[in-house]
Amino acid sequence: MGLERQLEGMLGRIGLSRAEVTMRCRYLDWQDEDAAHLASRGANLDDCHQAFVERLYDHLAQFEPIAGILHDPVTLKRLKHSQLDYYQRLWRGPYDRGYVLDRLRVGLVHQHVGVDLKWYLGAYRLYLDHMLGALLGEGADQSIYGSLLKAVFFDMALAIDTYSSAQRQALEDSEARFARALRGANDGLWDWDLETDRIYLSERWAAMLGLGRDSLGEGSSSWFGRVHPDDLPGLRQAVDAHLRGDTPWLNHEYRIRRRDGAYLWVLVRGVAEEGRMAGSQTDISQRKLSEQQLRHAARHDPLTGLANRLRLDELLQQALQRRQRPGAREAGLLFIDLDRFKLINDSLGHAMGDRVLVEVSQRLTRCLRPGDHLVRFGGDEFVVLLDDLACLADAEQVAQRMLDSLHQPLHLDDHSLAVSASIGITGLLAEGQAVDTLQAADLALYRAKEAGKAQFARYSTELQAAAQKRLDLHNALARALARDEFELHYQPICRIDDGRPQVTTVEALLRWRRNGRLESPLQFIPALEESGEIIAVGDWVLREACRQTRHWQLSGQEGLCCSVNLSSRQLLQPGFAQRVAAILRESGLRPTCLMLEITESLLMQDSAETLACLRELAVLGVRLALDDFGTGYSSLGYLKRFPLQILKVDRSFIGGAPDDPELNAISRAIIGLGRSLGLEVVAEGVEDPAHLDFLLGQDCRYAQGYWFSRPRPPAMLEPLLLGEEGFEGEGCLPGPATRPREDSQGSSR
Repeated sequence: MGLERQLEGMLGRIGLSRAEVTMRCRYLDWQDEDAAHLASRGANLDDCHQAFVERLYDHLAQFEPIAGILHDPVTLKRLKHSQLDYYQRLWRGPYDRGYVLDRLRVGLVHQHVGVDLKWYLGAYRLYLDHMLGALLGEGADQSIYGSLLKAVFFDMALAIDTYSSAQRQALEDSEARFARALRGANDGLWDWDLETDRIYLSERWAAMLGLGRDSLGEGSSSWFGRVHPDDLPGLRQAVDAHLRGDTPWLNHEYRIRRRDGAYLWVLVRGVAEEGRMAGSQTDISQRKLSEQQLRHAARHDPLTGLANRLRLDELLQQALQRRQRPGAREAGLLFIDLDRFKLINDSLGHAMGDRVLVEVSQRLTRCLRPGDHLVRFGGDEFVVLLDDLACLADAEQVAQRMLDSLHQPLHLDDHSLAVSASIGITGLLAEGQAVDTLQAADLALYRAKEAGKAQFARYSTELQAAAQKRLDLHNALARALARDEFELHYQPICRIDDGRPQVTTVEALLRWRRNGRLESPLQFIPALEESGEIIAVGDWVLREACRQTRHWQLSGQEGLCCSVNLSSRQLLQPGFAQRVAAILRESGLRPTCLMLEITESLLMQDSAETLACLRELAVLGVRLALDDFGTGYSSLGYLKRFPLQILKVDRSFIGGAPDDPELNAISRAIIGLGRSLGLEVVAEGVEDPAHLDFLLGQDCRYAQGYWFSRPRPPAMLEPLLLGEEGFEGEGCLPGPATRPREDSQGSSR
């Protein structure tokens, strides 16, 4: 830095503004006449000044620290000339900014050449003593005043020494604190002269890289030459932006090469000022490693190590961008869901379930090509992103390999487990389409599940239409009860072994009148089960059936009973038996007049809660019937373990029994089994006289079917109950004797 720039900086540090100079002059009581007084005598004192300069340097030559500076005649002559000019301007002025700068320049030069302040002040004392004699002459007062000057300047030097020492101590304390802070922060320091491109790098800066300071050069290349090539442009841009004033300071992260060739992540901070730039550099490798680990954890499944849903979103976006490039090939997505995985968790525990998921993920991975991605979507669901396919049919080959791989038993500890999966397949769909890629694959997966599991299915637009239809159905069903759109139809169950058949029971069948048209129970009842609305709707069915049956009893049908189908969801609800009891009390119907029908699939759960609830219902006096016996996983254990009173034979057996020897044998066996166990047997599906004859021949006392009556609303059934109308099989009603099977679904589920 040049002398003039140092002077400007010194002015700022001292605070020698115009206001400061004015204040100092006022404190000294400096007046314009003071300048005039000095100027009037200045021209006459040249000889005096010349004599003092000679006297001064003769005196200084006696002191060794100064004598070393004055030994060169050329230097001595220059100093004397400069000193003479100095005193002449002291008398003549003018006392302006140039005067102030000149005085600072003289002091700075003396400091640079090694003249301490005490010598500088001592020269002023000698000068005043010399000028006092020249101006006032010799005398006693002059001697006394000269002695006073010596004492005063001695005190001035001590006072200045005190201030200087205190300032040096403060500076040393500050520097010590700064050094301790730097050691604690473990930062390296740098100072860069932008004009000369000379750079200072501290020992700690070099030690970060496994280097010594001596092995680094003095130019900025010793720094920038070690920056990672990928990070160098960013660092230079950050430095340039700060130098342009675009940023208040430099703050940038980058990698720098160590002595062993490895790269270290560092954070550089700095600020530029007056042609220099300085700052610190911090090792942030550990933080970067932690950030990398956090990023990995955020995008990967902790159990299997596979990518997770967040990472899948990124992979899909990248795949969509690649698809937009010219010549891009097909990409596909597989949505995989394990079949009946909950059974493994429930029977063997979640720890074993986790081990199965890890093994499955490994098997699926082995079915992929390099560049494909396997993602754990959640739970027992996986997603595969297949890129660079010749055609989407290749995705089906991958899916089949996965199904084959999973078909092989898993051997874990002493368990040999059979695992299968359903897979939905779709091509990569562009953004903005009616469905996104994941949704399309999920729809295809749903199709594979519906088709029987352990297989794959491809997405089609028809699947989206079907899904929308299911959604509309669920939404409409959620409002149907509040809108009073449900109604009950009733189908008679007749006793057939005592002359003319007599109606003893009516089965309540749920119907939904939507927009003036009855919907098929085959469609809406499974939707009620799936959504859980069946619980509220089932309670409504039970309450309405009991109320209507009691109404018929009070109208003259005293012995009439009603039968209501139960959903497994209802039976597993806490306090269900108490709710049934409350409904019976509310309606006034005797418990023995209520028959609740349950299915074999419900009994298969064979849970303690189910058994306890059925026993509570039996204690109330409610009769329990096993519906559609023989069509499910029939077990004689059900008939003994559960408190059943009635066995209903499925219509599929009765319908063909008279003519089909095998069905005939099965029907006879079921009826005989029920009677031998003390159960009442009800045969479903009676549609012609041959069915009646067969049942009478087997001693079956109760029957139900279209021969007696199709399901009817209450008002249309009343003539039959009152004997005003005969059975349909007797020709009392016009129309065909048979109806679509869905009309006879004995279910409120």
